[in-house]
Amino acid sequence: MPHEPLTLDAAAVRTWSSLTLTALGRAREDIDAINVYPVADADTGTNLYLTACSASRSLEAAFGNPADVSEGTGAGGEVQEGADAAGDGPASLAVAVRAYAHGALIGARGNSGTILAQLLRGVADVLGGEPRATTSGGLLAGALTRAAESAYQAVAHPVEGTMLTVAAAAARAGEAAEAAAGSAVDVARAAYDGARAALAETPGQLAALGRAGVVDAGGCGVVAVLGALWQALSGQEVAQEPVRGRAVAVPAPAEPCAEEPDGPGYEVIYLLEAPDAAVDGLRETLDQLGDSLVVVGGDGLWNVHVHVDDPGAAVEAGVVAGRPYRIRITHFGDERRRARTERAQRAVVAVVQGEGLAGLCQEAGATTVLVLPGEPPAAAEIAAAVRRAHAREVVLLPGGAEQRAAAVAAAERARADGVRVAVVPTRSAVQGLAALAVHDPDATFDEDVVAMTAAAGATRHGELAIAERQSFTSAGICQAGDVLGLIDGDVAVIGSGLEETAEAVLERMLGSGGELVTLVLGPEVPDALAARLEAYVQHGHLAVDTVTYRGGRYSAPLLIGVE
Repeated sequence: MPHEPLTLDAAAVRTWSSLTLTALGRAREDIDAINVYPVADADTGTNLYLTACSASRSLEAAFGNPADVSEGTGAGGEVQEGADAAGDGPASLAVAVRAYAHGALIGARGNSGTILAQLLRGVADVLGGEPRATTSGGLLAGALTRAAESAYQAVAHPVEGTMLTVAAAAARAGEAAEAAAGSAVDVARAAYDGARAALAETPGQLAALGRAGVVDAGGCGVVAVLGALWQALSGQEVAQEPVRGRAVAVPAPAEPCAEEPDGPGYEVIYLLEAPDAAVDGLRETLDQLGDSLVVVGGDGLWNVHVHVDDPGAAVEAGVVAGRPYRIRITHFGDERRRARTERAQRAVVAVVQGEGLAGLCQEAGATTVLVLPGEPPAAAEIAAAVRRAHAREVVLLPGGAEQRAAAVAAAERARADGVRVAVVPTRSAVQGLAALAVHDPDATFDEDVVAMTAAAGATRHGELAIAERQSFTSAGICQAGDVLGLIDGDVAVIGSGLEETAEAVLERMLGSGGELVTLVLGPEVPDALAARLEAYVQHGHLAVDTVTYRGGRYSAPLLIGVE
């Protein structure tokens, strides 16, 4: 419903946030569909939306109302909000806009979300600081200009024809409107129109867009955010427009360019607590490791985004600079290739803990979601992986009981998008490997799911873990530092060393028979343990084969599967 124009205050920022969520919620699938640069991984709209969700939660907390802003959408793509936009608690413009920018910073997703976070930080630098303009129009124009400038500075190698270009055009249009004695509403409208015009020009500025016949996906998000800003200040409805490339034809270039080579295989994102002086060195190191480098933030807190072939080195660079956390590593080499081909009939998405396990699943053709210790993935992250799989049918392997609920929620979202999804109830990575081993894309979907479920169910799973404190277990009382041997999720053995505990677990698991033992070693476990366990199996169970893998960084000390 139209409402009265608002002044440039905290209430306007809150209304802007609400309208931005609605706009990005409606447009995110269309934006995902035209995402071809810098990586064709079909998640730009989702990343922008999730970044806006985080910004909104932080803003609501500033109003004394910690809203539960869902990461999903309701009917028609409209966001389901946990709080009414009218609000309860007071907040100044400075507090509101800084909270909004901070929420975007800590929750930024992907290249586009990271740049959006820096745009909002630029706005907050002006609106949340000492006023330098005497009019609201001048204040807003200055904020938009600062936003564009800071975004360009945050990107290691800015490229024209992207959301940076759209933001810069919006800022120039806003400055021109303010120079003509325009109000904040006039500046917002001019910025929105300038962004729309710049977006239409992006296919002629960036070859990848021209070849695909689409406008820049991130630029579409900037237009949506600026449209929400104008609507928040004016009270007028923004006309719904189709995303160009989805429903509106874009002329192809006269001479298509040669195909660009594939880029790095991993996207690495993390928050970093580090002094400002250490960030220049971090930027230099990461720039040498990969591309699509964006480092945003300041005052000791940064959001780091980079595409690399060595994700470990990218994280280690953060350790040198300060304290990285909320680390997210996504492999999109397979997804990039899939995005250039016709939609596949069926795919497998596996949620795994351990870089080595992720590599094994990728070699088997699966799209993976890497789980970090203590940080299970959200449903939105798994849903994004389902979209990257680019298939009509998807078999989803949760990897563990703690990921099951998120996987089920992600499957529901994918079904709403018309994708047929089945969740195989795997409770361990070794069950996922067993399921992948019998995956048959040529079988019917139901036959494939039944076979994978049966293979996973026929695999008993064991694990070694180190007790962090004294506690009661199903095998007795353990002390901090004890080695715990778990079978099918329950503690069955308490030992003092890896070798004897692993042998005791193996003996119990093989007591009821088995044909194949799978061992997955953690990053700190020596090869000698694998050799000892293989010899142990061969000595006592001649008919049982053994296969050993390295789980890689982030994996458990030892996983055991018995089929």
